[in-house]
Amino acid sequence: MLTAKQQQLLSYIKLHLDKGGVSPSFEEMKDALDLKSKSGIHRLISALEERGFIRRLPNRARALEIVKLPDGMAPAALRPTPSADVVPLRKPAPSVPARATPIAANDVIEIPLHGRIAAGVPIEAMEGQTMLSVPAALLGTGDHYALEVSGDSMIEAGIFDGDYALIQRAETARAGQIVVALIDEAEATLKYFQPEGRKVRLDPANRDYEPQVYDAGQVRIQGRLAGLLRRYN
Repeated sequence: MLTAKQQQLLSYIKLHLDKGGVSPSFEEMKDALDLKSKSGIHRLISALEERGFIRRLPNRARALEIVKLPDGMAPAALRPTPSADVVPLRKPAPSVPARATPIAANDVIEIPLHGRIAAGVPIEAMEGQTMLSVPAALLGTGDHYALEVSGDSMIEAGIFDGDYALIQRAETARAGQIVVALIDEAEATLKYFQPEGRKVRLDPANRDYEPQVYDAGQVRIQGRLAGLLRRYN
């Protein structure tokens, strides 16, 4: 069952698709649903994708398509936006799969930027919160946040000082995944995760650094690496 906001967004996207074959922008969706930030739209889209109502097309950046509609769903009343030339439907949408028509690329989304994280000796992360604009194509499903990388211990994995690590929130990981590991509830670091019985080994990607080994109870996973954002100026 969809929430009211999820149904509103699905209906709004379908209206645009039926009207001209293109999607509204994240800004238009935010205004139409009367939300304060585009990150809320990203969470709604992720929820719809997880429930199988829409999907992202892997061969087109940020492209979406409607896969199905819930039974008897009627387009919800939405606050009109100046750039959305869409007329609400008068009848409920049919309870059949919609046309698998790609939606045009959307703009960036905003995710929380929590501060700096070490790719070397652990330092404190989660120092505060601002927002970072990120292309939606870099993110998959789930909730995400960003951390600025400090240090060079992951350079052989292509992660450099000053990069922004895009993290999917998670409390578990498979061996060999790059994770944000919180150590002794005080310091966080970005490393390869290697469980070893009652121990956890956090491996760097730089031959000049040694692995860090802790008791399993000392390490808590706070997320898995989902992507990187790099600025050149």
